[in-house]
Amino acid sequence: MLDGFLMETCVDSVESAINAERGGAGRIELCCNLLEGGTTPSTGLLQVVKENVKIPVYVMIRPRGGDFLYSDCELEVMKRDIEQMKNHEADGLVFGALTEDGHVDSELCMELLAASRPLPVTFHRAFDMVHDPVVALETLVSLGFERILTSGCDSSALEGLPVIKRLVEQAKGRIIIMPGGGITERNLQRILEGSGVQEFHCSARSSRDSTMKYRNPNVSMGGSLSVPEYAIKVADGTKVRTLNAIAKNTL
Repeated sequence: MLDGFLMETCVDSVESAINAERGGAGRIELCCNLLEGGTTPSTGLLQVVKENVKIPVYVMIRPRGGDFLYSDCELEVMKRDIEQMKNHEADGLVFGALTEDGHVDSELCMELLAASRPLPVTFHRAFDMVHDPVVALETLVSLGFERILTSGCDSSALEGLPVIKRLVEQAKGRIIIMPGGGITERNLQRILEGSGVQEFHCSARSSRDSTMKYRNPNVSMGGSLSVPEYAIKVADGTKVRTLNAIAKNTL
């Protein structure tokens, strides 16, 4: 951890990974489908990202969008994805699973953690959907997760700041609490000062125009809530540098 803090940037492309590293990110969370909160990326994406950046790359293991209640078939998909990501030099993994009543699915997580060894694992924002975060934290400590990514069980890390602070106090260094969710240049200092964390998670994205010259305005590849077809969201190196500077001056 450099300068007493670590910034993790979530990315879904090689371009974003390169921009994040150039901007000063200390770690990458690699995923696809950020509009759905992130799903498992392809091994091809992981390989090319690893060829182009030197900072650690943690890979999201999530077979679909939606809830975190997984079937036996989905568990098998996740285990095979873990195997593939390990084979292609992932530095760590990111996943989470819940029971139908909103508790950490310890049995499923134990299977995934066993498949992940010796890689470190972050429990992702499935944590924000748990029935009782105090109980969930103790469960994740006992299971051996390295960190928890959380917005404090609220719509953003700023809104969930009181819960994040309590989680840091409860954790007492046994597990890393990493706030994420709506972190920007405008609220990062307040979140860091109000929580006592040493790591934070952000996307730091901006939109750039497509370089396509011919454009068909009548067709969209997404659903009814799709993003503009010719606008591409990428991690913004300038935003990453700004967030880095704020954290450095705060912590």
